[in-house]
Amino acid sequence: MTPAARLSGAIDLLCAIQNAPHRPADAVANNFFRERRYIGGGDRRAISTLAWDVLRAWRRLHWHLRAELRYRHEDISPRLLCAAMLHFVGQPLSSIQALFSGERYAPAPLSEREYAMLAALEGQSITDEKQSLPVRLEYPDWLHPYLERDFGERLEEEMRALMGAPTLDLRVNLLKGTREEALRRLKREGFDGQPTPLSPWGIRLEGRQPITAAAPFRDGLVEIQDEGSQLIAAAVDARPGERLLDYCAGAAGKTLAIAMTMENKGQIVACDVSSIRLEGAVKRLRRAGVHNVTRHLLKEGDKWAKRREGQFETVLVDAPCSGTGTWRRNPDARLRLSETDVQELCVKQAAILDIAARLVRPGGKLVYATCSLLGVENIQQIEAFLKRRADYQPLPSARRSLFLPESLRQDSAFALTPHSYGTDGFFVAVMERSAQN
Repeated sequence: MTPAARLSGAIDLLCAIQNAPHRPADAVANNFFRERRYIGGGDRRAISTLAWDVLRAWRRLHWHLRAELRYRHEDISPRLLCAAMLHFVGQPLSSIQALFSGERYAPAPLSEREYAMLAALEGQSITDEKQSLPVRLEYPDWLHPYLERDFGERLEEEMRALMGAPTLDLRVNLLKGTREEALRRLKREGFDGQPTPLSPWGIRLEGRQPITAAAPFRDGLVEIQDEGSQLIAAAVDARPGERLLDYCAGAAGKTLAIAMTMENKGQIVACDVSSIRLEGAVKRLRRAGVHNVTRHLLKEGDKWAKRREGQFETVLVDAPCSGTGTWRRNPDARLRLSETDVQELCVKQAAILDIAARLVRPGGKLVYATCSLLGVENIQQIEAFLKRRADYQPLPSARRSLFLPESLRQDSAFALTPHSYGTDGFFVAVMERSAQN
Protein backbone atom coordinates (compact mmCIF):
# COMPACT_ATOMS: atom_id res chain seq x y z
CA MET A 1 0.00 0.00 0.00
CA THR A 2 1.12 3.56 -0.66
CA PRO A 3 1.50 5.99 2.27
CA ALA A 4 -1.69 7.70 1.11
CA ALA A 5 -3.59 4.40 1.09
CA ARG A 6 -2.33 3.64 4.60
CA LEU A 7 -3.57 7.06 5.69
CA SER A 8 -6.99 6.27 4.21
CA GLY A 9 -6.94 2.98 6.11
CA ALA A 10 -6.19 4.74 9.41
CA ILE A 11 -9.01 7.24 8.80
CA ASP A 12 -11.44 4.40 8.01
CA LEU A 13 -10.35 2.48 11.11
CA LEU A 14 -10.89 5.53 13.32
CA CYS A 15 -14.33 6.01 11.75
CA ALA A 16 -15.17 2.40 12.59
CA ILE A 17 -13.99 2.90 16.19
CA GLN A 18 -15.97 6.11 16.48
CA ASN A 19 -19.10 4.41 15.15
CA ALA A 20 -18.86 1.65 17.79
CA PRO A 21 -18.41 3.71 20.99
CA HIS A 22 -19.24 0.83 23.32
CA ARG A 23 -16.83 -1.69 21.77
CA PRO A 24 -13.11 -1.81 22.61
CA ALA A 25 -10.98 -0.38 19.81
CA ASP A 26 -8.87 -3.52 19.50
CA ALA A 27 -12.03 -5.60 18.90
CA VAL A 28 -13.16 -3.14 16.24
CA ALA A 29 -9.70 -3.24 14.66
CA ASN A 30 -9.67 -7.04 14.59
CA ASN A 31 -12.99 -7.06 12.77
CA PHE A 32 -11.85 -4.23 10.48
CA PHE A 33 -8.78 -6.14 9.29
CA ARG A 34 -10.64 -9.46 9.15
CA GLU A 35 -12.96 -7.90 6.58
CA ARG A 36 -9.94 -6.58 4.63
CA ARG A 37 -7.68 -9.59 4.38
CA TYR A 38 -5.96 -8.03 1.38
CA ILE A 39 -4.15 -5.65 3.77
CA GLY A 40 -0.72 -7.12 4.52
CA GLY A 41 1.00 -7.32 7.89
CA GLY A 42 3.24 -4.28 7.42
CA ASP A 43 0.34 -2.17 6.21
CA ARG A 44 -1.82 -3.30 9.15
CA ARG A 45 0.88 -2.20 11.57
CA ALA A 46 1.26 1.19 9.87
CA ILE A 47 -2.50 1.78 9.84
CA SER A 48 -2.88 0.69 13.48
CA THR A 49 0.08 2.78 14.61
CA LEU A 50 -1.39 6.01 13.26
CA ALA A 51 -4.87 5.22 14.59
CA TRP A 52 -3.49 4.37 18.05
CA ASP A 53 -1.28 7.49 18.05
CA VAL A 54 -4.47 9.52 17.55
CA LEU A 55 -6.26 7.67 20.36
CA ARG A 56 -3.31 8.24 22.72
CA ALA A 57 -3.34 11.97 21.96
CA TRP A 58 -7.13 12.37 21.79
CA ARG A 59 -7.59 15.12 24.39
CA ARG A 60 -4.57 17.14 23.28
CA LEU A 61 -5.58 16.96 19.62
CA HIS A 62 -9.11 18.09 20.47
CA TRP A 63 -7.71 20.85 22.66
CA HIS A 64 -5.73 22.26 19.73
CA LEU A 65 -8.61 21.98 17.30
CA ARG A 66 -11.24 23.39 19.67
CA ALA A 67 -9.41 25.86 21.90
CA GLU A 68 -6.99 27.24 19.36
CA LEU A 69 -8.76 26.81 16.04
CA ARG A 70 -12.41 27.07 17.13
CA TYR A 71 -13.57 23.78 15.68
CA ARG A 72 -16.74 22.47 17.25
CA HIS A 73 -16.53 18.96 18.70
CA GLU A 74 -18.88 17.58 16.04
CA ASP A 75 -16.66 19.02 13.28
CA ILE A 76 -13.55 17.18 14.44
CA SER A 77 -13.45 14.20 12.10
CA PRO A 78 -11.02 11.27 11.97
CA ARG A 79 -9.38 12.77 8.88
CA LEU A 80 -8.77 16.03 10.76
CA LEU A 81 -7.32 14.13 13.70
CA CYS A 82 -5.03 12.10 11.44
CA ALA A 83 -3.87 15.21 9.60
CA ALA A 84 -3.10 16.97 12.89
CA MET A 85 -1.31 13.88 14.22
CA LEU A 86 0.89 13.75 11.12
CA HIS A 87 1.84 17.37 11.75
CA PHE A 88 2.73 16.71 15.38
CA VAL A 89 4.93 13.73 14.49
CA GLY A 90 6.95 15.99 12.21
CA GLN A 91 5.54 15.78 8.69
CA PRO A 92 5.73 19.11 6.82
CA LEU A 93 2.52 20.65 5.55
CA SER A 94 3.46 20.06 1.92
CA SER A 95 3.87 16.32 2.56
CA ILE A 96 0.54 16.07 4.37
CA GLN A 97 -1.21 17.93 1.56
CA ALA A 98 0.32 15.53 -0.96
CA LEU A 99 -1.07 12.53 0.94
CA PHE A 100 -4.58 14.03 0.72
CA SER A 101 -4.44 13.96 -3.07
CA GLY A 102 -7.82 12.42 -3.83
CA GLU A 103 -6.16 9.99 -6.20
CA ARG A 104 -6.85 6.26 -6.14
CA TYR A 105 -6.96 4.95 -2.53
CA ALA A 106 -5.90 8.37 -1.19
CA PRO A 107 -8.09 10.59 1.04
CA ALA A 108 -9.96 13.45 -0.61
CA PRO A 109 -8.01 16.72 -0.94
CA LEU A 110 -7.81 19.01 2.06
CA SER A 111 -10.44 21.71 2.14
CA GLU A 112 -9.38 25.34 2.49
CA ARG A 113 -10.39 25.24 6.14
CA GLU A 114 -8.48 22.02 6.79
CA TYR A 115 -5.39 23.43 5.13
CA ALA A 116 -5.72 26.60 7.23
CA MET A 117 -6.04 24.44 10.34
CA LEU A 118 -2.79 22.64 9.61
CA ALA A 119 -1.05 25.90 8.78
CA ALA A 120 -2.19 27.34 12.13
CA LEU A 121 -0.58 24.40 13.92
CA GLU A 122 2.84 25.19 12.44
CA GLY A 123 5.40 25.69 15.19
CA GLN A 124 3.18 24.26 17.92
CA SER A 125 3.80 21.17 20.02
CA ILE A 126 1.09 18.67 20.82
CA THR A 127 1.62 19.20 24.55
CA ASP A 128 1.13 22.81 25.58
CA GLU A 129 1.61 24.47 28.97
CA LYS A 130 -1.82 26.10 28.58
CA GLN A 131 -3.48 22.68 28.71
CA SER A 132 -4.91 21.49 32.01
CA LEU A 133 -3.14 18.56 33.67
CA PRO A 134 -5.86 16.03 32.69
CA VAL A 135 -5.68 17.18 29.06
CA ARG A 136 -1.90 17.19 29.02
CA LEU A 137 -1.75 13.69 30.53
CA GLU A 138 -4.78 12.27 28.70
CA TYR A 139 -7.18 11.30 31.47
CA PRO A 140 -10.76 12.40 32.31
CA ASP A 141 -11.22 15.49 34.47
CA TRP A 142 -13.35 13.64 37.02
CA LEU A 143 -10.51 11.15 37.63
CA HIS A 144 -8.07 13.78 38.89
CA PRO A 145 -9.04 13.64 42.60
CA TYR A 146 -8.68 9.83 42.60
CA LEU A 147 -5.23 9.96 41.03
CA GLU A 148 -4.10 12.82 43.24
CA ARG A 149 -5.12 10.87 46.34
CA ASP A 150 -3.46 7.65 45.16
CA PHE A 151 -0.23 9.01 43.65
CA GLY A 152 0.30 12.44 45.21
CA GLU A 153 3.51 13.99 43.92
CA ARG A 154 4.07 11.01 41.58
CA LEU A 155 0.88 11.69 39.62
CA GLU A 156 2.51 13.34 36.61
CA GLU A 157 5.29 10.79 36.14
CA GLU A 158 2.90 7.87 36.62
CA MET A 159 0.35 9.17 34.12
CA ARG A 160 3.02 10.21 31.63
CA ALA A 161 4.31 6.63 31.60
CA LEU A 162 0.77 5.45 30.92
CA MET A 163 0.68 7.54 27.72
CA GLY A 164 3.46 5.60 26.00
CA ALA A 165 3.24 2.59 23.73
CA PRO A 166 3.55 -0.76 25.51
CA THR A 167 6.05 -3.51 24.94
CA LEU A 168 4.96 -6.90 23.63
CA ASP A 169 5.43 -9.40 26.45
CA LEU A 170 5.30 -13.16 26.02
CA ARG A 171 5.06 -15.91 28.61
CA VAL A 172 6.99 -19.09 27.96
CA ASN A 173 4.86 -22.20 28.42
CA LEU A 174 7.08 -24.49 30.49
CA LEU A 175 4.84 -27.40 29.55
CA LYS A 176 6.39 -27.11 26.08
CA GLY A 177 9.94 -25.87 26.69
CA THR A 178 12.27 -23.51 28.53
CA ARG A 179 12.72 -19.75 28.23
CA GLU A 180 16.16 -20.29 26.68
CA GLU A 181 14.67 -22.57 24.04
CA ALA A 182 11.91 -20.07 23.31
CA LEU A 183 14.44 -17.24 22.92
CA ARG A 184 16.47 -19.31 20.45
CA ARG A 185 13.42 -20.28 18.38
CA LEU A 186 12.13 -16.72 18.30
CA LYS A 187 15.53 -15.42 17.21
CA ARG A 188 15.60 -17.91 14.33
CA GLU A 189 12.35 -16.36 13.12
CA GLY A 190 13.63 -12.79 13.41
CA PHE A 191 12.24 -11.84 16.84
CA ASP A 192 14.89 -10.35 19.11
CA GLY A 193 13.49 -10.97 22.59
CA GLN A 194 14.95 -10.34 26.03
CA PRO A 195 14.10 -12.00 29.35
CA THR A 196 11.72 -9.89 31.42
CA PRO A 197 13.28 -8.49 34.61
CA LEU A 198 10.58 -9.67 37.04
CA SER A 199 8.73 -12.69 35.67
CA PRO A 200 10.77 -15.90 35.51
CA TRP A 201 8.80 -16.96 32.43
CA GLY A 202 8.66 -13.70 30.45
CA ILE A 203 10.16 -12.56 27.15
CA ARG A 204 9.92 -8.93 26.03
CA LEU A 205 9.74 -7.71 22.43
CA GLU A 206 9.65 -4.08 21.39
CA GLY A 207 6.75 -2.59 19.45
CA ARG A 208 4.02 -4.27 17.44
CA GLN A 209 5.23 -7.54 15.92
CA PRO A 210 3.37 -10.35 14.11
CA ILE A 211 4.08 -12.92 16.79
CA THR A 212 0.86 -14.88 16.25
CA ALA A 213 2.19 -15.99 12.85
CA ALA A 214 5.40 -17.36 14.38
CA ALA A 215 5.84 -21.09 14.95
CA PRO A 216 6.66 -20.76 18.72
CA PHE A 217 3.26 -19.13 19.21
CA ARG A 218 1.35 -21.51 16.94
CA ASP A 219 2.98 -24.47 18.71
CA GLY A 220 2.01 -23.19 22.15
CA LEU A 221 5.56 -22.54 23.37
CA VAL A 222 4.80 -18.85 24.00
CA GLU A 223 1.63 -16.96 24.85
CA ILE A 224 1.03 -13.20 24.70
CA GLN A 225 0.76 -11.96 28.30
CA ASP A 226 1.96 -8.76 29.93
CA GLU A 227 4.67 -9.29 32.53
CA GLY A 228 2.40 -7.83 35.20
CA SER A 229 -0.28 -10.38 34.45
CA GLN A 230 2.34 -13.13 34.66
CA LEU A 231 3.26 -11.87 38.13
CA ILE A 232 -0.34 -12.31 39.28
CA ALA A 233 -0.09 -15.97 38.27
CA ALA A 234 3.24 -16.11 40.09
CA ALA A 235 1.63 -14.69 43.26
CA VAL A 236 -1.04 -17.41 43.11
CA ASP A 237 1.77 -19.93 43.64
CA ALA A 238 -0.32 -22.91 42.51
CA ARG A 239 1.32 -26.30 42.94
CA PRO A 240 0.82 -29.70 41.27
CA GLY A 241 -2.15 -31.64 42.62
CA GLU A 242 -4.04 -28.68 44.08
CA ARG A 243 -7.66 -27.79 43.42
CA LEU A 244 -7.90 -24.20 42.24
CA LEU A 245 -10.72 -21.91 41.12
CA ASP A 246 -10.19 -19.06 38.64
CA TYR A 247 -13.44 -17.27 39.43
CA CYS A 248 -13.35 -14.55 36.74
CA ALA A 249 -11.32 -16.43 34.14
CA GLY A 250 -12.33 -14.60 30.97
CA ALA A 251 -10.41 -16.07 28.04
CA ALA A 252 -8.13 -17.95 30.47
CA GLY A 253 -4.86 -16.00 30.18
CA LYS A 254 -3.97 -16.47 33.86
CA THR A 255 -5.54 -19.94 33.87
CA LEU A 256 -2.93 -21.02 31.33
CA ALA A 257 -0.06 -19.72 33.45
CA ILE A 258 -1.46 -21.36 36.59
CA ALA A 259 -1.88 -24.70 34.80
CA MET A 260 1.79 -24.44 33.85
CA THR A 261 2.92 -23.96 37.46
CA MET A 262 0.72 -26.94 38.40
CA GLU A 263 2.48 -29.02 35.70
CA ASN A 264 -0.95 -30.07 34.39
CA LYS A 265 -1.58 -31.94 37.66
CA GLY A 266 -4.55 -31.29 39.89
CA GLN A 267 -7.69 -29.42 38.88
CA ILE A 268 -8.47 -25.88 37.79
CA VAL A 269 -12.05 -24.71 37.38
CA ALA A 270 -12.32 -21.64 35.13
CA CYS A 271 -15.54 -19.67 35.67
CA ASP A 272 -16.93 -16.62 33.94
CA VAL A 273 -20.26 -14.94 33.25
CA SER A 274 -19.48 -14.75 29.50
CA SER A 275 -19.93 -17.86 27.39
CA ILE A 276 -18.11 -16.14 24.52
CA ARG A 277 -15.00 -15.59 26.65
CA LEU A 278 -15.08 -19.15 27.99
CA GLU A 279 -15.50 -20.59 24.50
CA GLY A 280 -12.59 -18.44 23.35
CA ALA A 281 -10.44 -20.12 25.98
CA VAL A 282 -10.80 -23.57 24.41
CA LYS A 283 -8.41 -22.93 21.52
CA ARG A 284 -5.80 -21.37 23.82
CA LEU A 285 -5.95 -24.28 26.26
CA ARG A 286 -5.59 -26.79 23.45
CA ARG A 287 -2.64 -24.94 21.87
CA ALA A 288 -0.86 -24.78 25.24
CA GLY A 289 -1.33 -28.50 25.87
CA VAL A 290 -3.31 -27.84 29.06
CA HIS A 291 -5.69 -30.61 30.11
CA ASN A 292 -6.40 -30.06 33.82
CA VAL A 293 -8.94 -27.25 33.28
CA THR A 294 -12.72 -27.51 33.30
CA ARG A 295 -14.98 -24.55 32.52
CA HIS A 296 -18.18 -23.38 34.14
CA LEU A 297 -20.52 -20.63 32.99
CA LEU A 298 -21.84 -18.60 35.92
CA LYS A 299 -25.53 -17.75 35.60
CA GLU A 300 -27.97 -15.75 37.68
CA GLY A 301 -29.54 -18.01 40.28
CA ASP A 302 -26.82 -20.63 39.76
CA LYS A 303 -26.32 -22.84 42.85
CA TRP A 304 -22.90 -24.00 41.63
CA ALA A 305 -20.92 -21.79 44.00
CA LYS A 306 -23.06 -22.59 47.04
CA ARG A 307 -22.53 -26.34 46.52
CA ARG A 308 -18.73 -25.88 46.41
CA GLU A 309 -18.14 -23.76 49.48
CA GLY A 310 -14.87 -24.53 51.21
CA GLN A 311 -13.60 -26.89 48.48
CA PHE A 312 -10.64 -25.05 46.89
CA GLU A 313 -7.06 -24.67 48.11
CA THR A 314 -6.83 -21.39 46.21
CA VAL A 315 -9.39 -19.07 44.65
CA LEU A 316 -8.25 -16.36 42.24
CA VAL A 317 -10.52 -13.36 41.73
CA ASP A 318 -9.28 -11.40 38.72
CA ALA A 319 -12.03 -8.89 39.31
CA PRO A 320 -13.85 -6.81 36.70
CA CYS A 321 -12.41 -3.32 37.03
CA SER A 322 -11.88 0.06 35.39
CA GLY A 323 -8.91 -1.23 33.38
CA THR A 324 -7.01 2.00 34.01
CA GLY A 325 -3.77 0.02 34.25
CA THR A 326 -4.10 -1.10 30.62
CA TRP A 327 -4.50 2.34 29.04
CA ARG A 328 -1.17 2.03 27.21
CA ARG A 329 -2.74 -0.82 25.23
CA ASN A 330 -6.32 0.44 25.27
CA PRO A 331 -6.13 4.24 25.05
CA ASP A 332 -9.74 4.37 23.82
CA ALA A 333 -10.88 3.09 27.23
CA ARG A 334 -10.00 6.51 28.69
CA LEU A 335 -12.80 7.98 26.60
CA ARG A 336 -15.47 5.52 27.76
CA LEU A 337 -14.83 5.31 31.51
CA SER A 338 -17.10 7.32 33.80
CA GLU A 339 -17.14 7.91 37.54
CA THR A 340 -20.42 6.00 37.73
CA ASP A 341 -18.66 3.01 36.14
CA VAL A 342 -16.02 3.02 38.88
CA GLN A 343 -18.63 3.31 41.64
CA GLU A 344 -20.64 0.41 40.21
CA LEU A 345 -17.51 -1.70 39.75
CA CYS A 346 -16.52 -1.20 43.38
CA VAL A 347 -19.88 -2.60 44.51
CA LYS A 348 -19.52 -5.56 42.16
CA GLN A 349 -15.94 -6.27 43.29
CA ALA A 350 -16.98 -6.40 46.95
CA ALA A 351 -19.84 -8.79 46.15
CA ILE A 352 -17.56 -11.09 44.14
CA LEU A 353 -14.98 -11.12 46.93
CA ASP A 354 -17.62 -12.16 49.44
CA ILE A 355 -18.78 -15.05 47.25
CA ALA A 356 -15.25 -16.19 46.45
CA ALA A 357 -14.23 -16.09 50.13
CA ARG A 358 -16.76 -18.81 50.91
CA LEU A 359 -15.25 -21.12 48.29
CA VAL A 360 -11.79 -21.25 49.92
CA ARG A 361 -11.15 -24.19 52.22
CA PRO A 362 -9.91 -23.49 55.77
CA GLY A 363 -6.18 -22.77 55.56
CA GLY A 364 -6.45 -21.94 51.86
CA LYS A 365 -5.70 -18.75 49.92
CA LEU A 366 -7.81 -16.03 48.33
CA VAL A 367 -6.02 -13.99 45.67
CA TYR A 368 -7.59 -10.70 44.54
CA ALA A 369 -6.28 -8.93 41.44
CA THR A 370 -7.22 -6.07 39.15
CA CYS A 371 -5.70 -4.24 36.20
CA SER A 372 -6.62 -0.93 37.83
CA LEU A 373 -4.48 1.89 39.22
CA LEU A 374 -7.19 3.15 41.57
CA GLY A 375 -7.01 2.62 45.31
CA VAL A 376 -10.80 2.37 45.60
CA GLU A 377 -10.64 -0.80 43.51
CA ASN A 378 -7.48 -2.13 45.07
CA ILE A 379 -6.14 -1.67 48.60
CA GLN A 380 -9.35 -0.06 49.85
CA GLN A 381 -11.32 -3.08 48.66
CA ILE A 382 -8.98 -5.39 50.58
CA GLU A 383 -9.09 -3.28 53.74
CA ALA A 384 -12.89 -3.30 53.68
CA PHE A 385 -12.97 -7.06 52.99
CA LEU A 386 -10.66 -7.87 55.90
CA LYS A 387 -12.93 -5.87 58.20
CA ARG A 388 -15.93 -7.91 57.00
CA ARG A 389 -14.18 -11.26 57.28
CA ALA A 390 -12.34 -11.86 60.54
CA ASP A 391 -11.39 -15.35 59.33
CA TYR A 392 -9.07 -13.86 56.67
CA GLN A 393 -5.68 -12.22 57.11
CA PRO A 394 -2.85 -11.10 54.79
CA LEU A 395 -0.75 -14.06 53.71
CA PRO A 396 2.19 -14.55 56.10
CA SER A 397 5.66 -13.98 54.66
CA ALA A 398 6.63 -17.64 55.05
CA ARG A 399 3.91 -18.66 52.57
CA ARG A 400 4.56 -16.05 49.87
CA SER A 401 5.44 -17.24 46.40
CA LEU A 402 9.06 -17.92 45.49
CA PHE A 403 8.07 -17.38 41.85
CA LEU A 404 8.00 -13.66 42.68
CA PRO A 405 11.17 -11.55 42.85
CA GLU A 406 12.18 -10.78 46.41
CA SER A 407 11.18 -7.13 46.07
CA LEU A 408 7.55 -8.15 45.54
CA ARG A 409 7.51 -10.63 48.43
CA GLN A 410 7.93 -7.93 51.07
CA ASP A 411 4.19 -7.60 51.53
CA SER A 412 1.14 -9.75 50.86
CA ALA A 413 -0.12 -7.12 48.39
CA PHE A 414 1.69 -5.16 45.69
CA ALA A 415 0.89 -2.73 42.89
CA LEU A 416 2.60 -2.49 39.51
CA THR A 417 2.62 0.53 37.20
CA PRO A 418 4.27 1.34 33.87
CA HIS A 419 6.42 3.99 35.54
CA SER A 420 7.58 1.88 38.48
CA TYR A 421 8.00 -1.52 36.84
CA GLY A 422 7.60 -1.17 33.07
CA THR A 423 4.49 -3.39 33.13
CA ASP A 424 0.84 -2.59 32.71
CA GLY A 425 -0.86 -1.41 35.88
CA PHE A 426 -1.89 -4.27 38.18
CA PHE A 427 -2.74 -4.87 41.81
CA VAL A 428 -2.66 -8.19 43.64
CA ALA A 429 -3.37 -9.14 47.25
CA VAL A 430 -3.03 -12.64 48.71
CA MET A 431 -4.98 -13.56 51.83
CA GLU A 432 -5.12 -16.69 53.97
CA ARG A 433 -8.25 -18.17 55.46
CA SER A 434 -7.99 -19.31 59.05
CA ALA A 435 -7.55 -23.05 59.43
CA GLN A 436 -10.53 -23.04 61.78
CA ASN A 437 -13.97 -21.80 60.68
